[in-house]
Amino acid sequence: MTDGPASPRGPRERPLPIREERLAAIGRRRRAPRTERNPLRAGLRLERMPDPVAIVLFGATGDLAHRKVLPALYQLWRSALLPLDVRIVAMGRRPYDDSTFRQEIRVALDAHARVQPVDEETWRTFAERVEYLRGDLDADATYDELAARLEASDRDHGTRGNRLFYLATPASAFAPVVQQLGRVGLDREVSGGGWRRIVIEKPFGRDLESAKRLNREVAKVFREAQVYRIDHYLGKETVRNLLVFRFANLIFEPLWNRRYVDHVQITVAESIGVERRGAFYEETGATRDILQNHLLQLLALVAMEPPATFDANALRDEKVKVLRAVVPLADADVARDVVRGQYAAGWVEGEPVAGYREEEGVDPLSETETFVAARLGIDDWRWAGVPFYLRTGKRLPKRATEIAIVFREVPHALFRGSRSDPEPDLLALRIQPDEGILLRFGAKVPGLDVDVRAVNMDFGYGTSFSVDSPDAYETLMLDALLGDQSLFTRADEVEEAWRIVRPIVDAWVAGPPPEFPDYAAGSWGPAAADAVPGRDGRRWRRI
Repeated sequence: MTDGPASPRGPRERPLPIREERLAAIGRRRRAPRTERNPLRAGLRLERMPDPVAIVLFGATGDLAHRKVLPALYQLWRSALLPLDVRIVAMGRRPYDDSTFRQEIRVALDAHARVQPVDEETWRTFAERVEYLRGDLDADATYDELAARLEASDRDHGTRGNRLFYLATPASAFAPVVQQLGRVGLDREVSGGGWRRIVIEKPFGRDLESAKRLNREVAKVFREAQVYRIDHYLGKETVRNLLVFRFANLIFEPLWNRRYVDHVQITVAESIGVERRGAFYEETGATRDILQNHLLQLLALVAMEPPATFDANALRDEKVKVLRAVVPLADADVARDVVRGQYAAGWVEGEPVAGYREEEGVDPLSETETFVAARLGIDDWRWAGVPFYLRTGKRLPKRATEIAIVFREVPHALFRGSRSDPEPDLLALRIQPDEGILLRFGAKVPGLDVDVRAVNMDFGYGTSFSVDSPDAYETLMLDALLGDQSLFTRADEVEEAWRIVRPIVDAWVAGPPPEFPDYAAGSWGPAAADAVPGRDGRRWRRI
């Protein structure tokens, strides 16, 4: 999923001070009193600054690196959240040198940096710390040269043996890169020799078996404490705030259970198509691309029990418990409770768009789903009997991610004489793009009679805070540099998510071919998706 630009409502940030002022600012932060360690920290209240480090970016010439990773690193540098002793080694196969690759980065920043325009002095000092290494990802010589470069970085740039490896590559390259890093010993942490960490992008495996296999390959080289499996949704400000909302406010937690909640809806809607990623999407589809990670991560955060502490393992332990409690789907359940779809040509935001099968890199007879809706249940004390309705799709009418908690109706209709039929109370957490929280409840309409209607209390981040939210990749990159795994997924968490998805994919493979395409671009998906909540007497919320 591609994130949009930051909200224009926030104030524009001032240009970064010159280098001397940056040194003073970093010194002030280092001398600041320690604050309690909390993965939900806000702003610049850090326990410590990141250590000097060499960051190795594999796949540096790709779309992900240009759109997300490099702009995030630049913004961290701009905000004085990278150490001065930082070196970025960008690896790729294209015939660049340091100068030409830096020119490519500048073009990417002009297009994708969160704060515009790019400050010239900041860019100059950032670019000085970037170097390019050309080589094939499966070639021994590439990693021999990388090891030599990193030794030179420690000697000449003071990176002190600390390494952060970032795999912004196709998933097929994950295991070979890890194996090569192990071959040249770049995974090894020795006393006084610095730390070594690796960030791995999704998709982490294609199914349960491949995820387990990849976990085994990674574990042969890196310890679990060194591995950071990234799901950028967990770095979004509103997703992080979900835990604060639940566990820092007493008024909601007593209602957060099957006694008061009727059902939960989680929607991840995209108005875009596959853009230039048709070949990738053909191998993935909506189920693997969004359901297996983003949607199930949001479900786990909604349904988890309060952790004993807010450290990484305690937080992830509770998420894994939720995923293990998700009721397994049999073939009959998949046929009844899961609907897939694929978009045809249509209109989105007033513009005509092509169907999925007409997209570049897509098979004209493709059976890849671009939409999926599912009904899941959680078999535990808190949620037994409460359905969770999940849906995601491309080429829907708008871009929106929302978690809707729909409460039960009152047990006794005291105001039967009301002319209106107010909807049930609802709590909606908007993840993007209009970040905020909406509470819907019944209120009396002014007048002599008693007429009850639903009204909204609406909180918006853009109007309530005078700071601009960081991009998810900025948050996650900083956490990886600080060694905080709270917002990254663990090996068992990944495997449990694949366990939930596997019966869906297996049933589709064994069943008859789908009748695609079955929804027009610009609609809310196939008509059959309405039956997912409809069989329970419910309906999808209009977003």
